[in-house]
Amino acid sequence: MKKLFLTAVAAFYLSSVNAQTDANMGIIPAPVSVVKASGYFTVGDNVVISALPSDMKIAQTLKEFLASKGLQAKIVSAKTPLAASQKAIVLNNDFENKLPNEGYQIAVNGNRVVLKGKNAGLFYAMQSFLQMFPSERVKGVYSIQNVEINDYPRFSYRGLHLDVGRHFFPMSFLKKYIDVMATYKLNNFHWHLTEDQGWRIEIKKYPKLTEVGASRNGTIIGVYPGTGGTDNEVYKGYYTQEEAKEIVAYAAARYINVIPEIELPGHGSAAIAAYPELSAFPERDTYIGADWPWSGPRTGKQVQQTWGVFDDIFVPSENTFKFLENVLDEVIAIFPSKYIHIGGDEAPKKYWKESEFCQQLIKEKGLKDEHGLQSYFIQRIEKYLNGKGRSIIGWDEILEGGLAPNATVMSWRGEKGGIEAAQQNHDVLMTPSTNGLYFDHKQSTAEDEPLTIGRNGKGFAHYTKVYGYDPVPAVLTAEQKKYIKGVQANLWTEYIETPAKAEYMIFPRVFALAEIAWTPLTKKDLKNFSEERLSLHLAKLDRTGTNFWVPVAAGQPDKEVVGENHLIELKSPIIGAKIFYTLDGFRPSENAAEYTSPIKINVPQGKKKVLKTIVITPSGKRSVVAETVFNNGASDSKVK
Repeated sequence: MKKLFLTAVAAFYLSSVNAQTDANMGIIPAPVSVVKASGYFTVGDNVVISALPSDMKIAQTLKEFLASKGLQAKIVSAKTPLAASQKAIVLNNDFENKLPNEGYQIAVNGNRVVLKGKNAGLFYAMQSFLQMFPSERVKGVYSIQNVEINDYPRFSYRGLHLDVGRHFFPMSFLKKYIDVMATYKLNNFHWHLTEDQGWRIEIKKYPKLTEVGASRNGTIIGVYPGTGGTDNEVYKGYYTQEEAKEIVAYAAARYINVIPEIELPGHGSAAIAAYPELSAFPERDTYIGADWPWSGPRTGKQVQQTWGVFDDIFVPSENTFKFLENVLDEVIAIFPSKYIHIGGDEAPKKYWKESEFCQQLIKEKGLKDEHGLQSYFIQRIEKYLNGKGRSIIGWDEILEGGLAPNATVMSWRGEKGGIEAAQQNHDVLMTPSTNGLYFDHKQSTAEDEPLTIGRNGKGFAHYTKVYGYDPVPAVLTAEQKKYIKGVQANLWTEYIETPAKAEYMIFPRVFALAEIAWTPLTKKDLKNFSEERLSLHLAKLDRTGTNFWVPVAAGQPDKEVVGENHLIELKSPIIGAKIFYTLDGFRPSENAAEYTSPIKINVPQGKKKVLKTIVITPSGKRSVVAETVFNNGASDSKVK
């Protein structure tokens, strides 16, 4: 357990840069209160870390971090008296529970740094301290400005989701993903484990779920519904129960809860391929794609090879319920989470409408229609899980036909479902795709963006859109607002095949997510976030080989500018990155003119000019090409 937290430290802070000039000390998410004072805590050698036995893991992490900075620290018992002149980092466990849950304090004053908090709070104090630690020695010492920080979260639930059904990710990446969450004080990892395109968790009672359901015979090529069929290559992967337990333990050590999702009654093609009797029509072939009718040979049930929503869903029979109960028994034995996510979204009713069994069941149960049948389905599963001491979360479609009594609603189709659930006194987690919280959406409208799920201008989610979102709808009353328990971003992986692309899609948006989940509204400051702290943290990522989306140069107009003479002043979005530009119509690269001073642009009457810029980081990562048209009365589209 010696290196329990070191992965996160090594990945994100060994190459940190000086944050002392920033009002928030370089910390993301911004703390509730930061009060700077004159003077500095300076440390060269001879620093001690004072800690109780219960806090030794954090003490060891601090020691290893300081060693990476060339400092030899010694861990001493909290009962050991410290001389007034001794440089010390003191871990103060909040035994009296005076701080808010997950809250912490940092006091830097003279020869002392005191990190105070309990459990997660102390862990978060450490994370903030690592972020504010300077990158370089000055005159042989590291200097941290005297400061008092008081901090606690706005929301108790701060989530990040990962879909492993469409594309499978290795254990090493899952751990790195969790490290990112811990670094930025996110505390719920929503692990989407089952889908039409793959069942990814071992269930010992039903081995075919992974023998059959974890493997598909091909993957769609290009944008859905496809530009050339599938690649005809077998794609497979799943996590053993031991691996899942390993992830749960790894996350718990970082105060992160893992919420498994087992999709029902829709998105069940992989399970149905393994056990066709779970379908209302076991004899029917799999319908390969909603917009792509299959004309090939009869295939029987298959794990889906393309994306979309499929008609074949679980039949609400006693056999199906017994199957799902057995599956959930094994799931809850792995995951101690209070919440089990059961999906509930995108469940077409076509098969239920055509099924004599389903229509008879609707009559027997006195249900209004197929939506009522879905509510019956969800409520049966909820009752079973409640009996096991667990609660369900479902996507906002679980509102259809009547909400299960104790369900928490995850509002993804905008805010409407969350508002409705809060008005019914149900807990709500906000994750609306319309407000930038779908991290599978593209980050700019530039042609350089890689393939994403949003097409034709749809699904645009720049980090500023994420940052500008307030998870608490203004239309709710003060009492109803209490039911908004938190916020989450989702990473669906139809078009995210690799860990590198997943990193590209979450950074820098995850920084904005952390801030809207933690920081009070009154402390949010987009200018400070973008120009001060974001620049610091992206520079750290650039030094560690982590992939990320590189922001375009600050100061470049994003709309057409009219007039003759213009002076454009740009700023690099990342410390150490360079800006290159062209005015000749060609795409810029490192061979173009480097921006070193404001650009003077003169546009003759009746002409246009286009400024194109690109940002290139020290490691060679590139932004998309940003373009601005300067128009002085030209009526055509030609650039001259």
